[in-house]
Amino acid sequence: MPERPQALLLRSDFRYFFTIDTRWMDNDIYGHVNNVVYYSYFDTIVNTYLIEHAHLDIHNGQTIGLMVSSTCNYHSSIAFPEKIVGAFAVSKIGTSSVSYKLAIFKQDEEKASADGSMTHVFVDRTTNKPTPISGDLREALEKAIKV
Repeated sequence: MPERPQALLLRSDFRYFFTIDTRWMDNDIYGHVNNVVYYSYFDTIVNTYLIEHAHLDIHNGQTIGLMVSSTCNYHSSIAFPEKIVGAFAVSKIGTSSVSYKLAIFKQDEEKASADGSMTHVFVDRTTNKPTPISGDLREALEKAIKV
């Protein structure tokens, strides 16, 4: 049986934080947030950062981000009605792709309840061809780097 990953990520491993309210519908039959919901939290964290800090126009912009990979490691459960904190940092920027590290923390805890990664490839909305990361987007992503 594979060894369970240890909760290695701490709040100090991240640059940006977002408060998230768990919802009643997030809980599963076992009384804790279902595993797939963490991916929704991660996606919300990434896109909130891109909209607020990189001014990414998700509805009309010529450049869009396509998620090409994601992971999540679970360390301790959370449940509605807990308030949680989502954490965000950039781990690597390429020409047209960027990798993020993400975590979910209980409100007053230093160790992550869950952590993971996601990778976006930025493409032209019309052609779906990779496009270089530049301008406000590159600047905002560089500010979030924390290896």
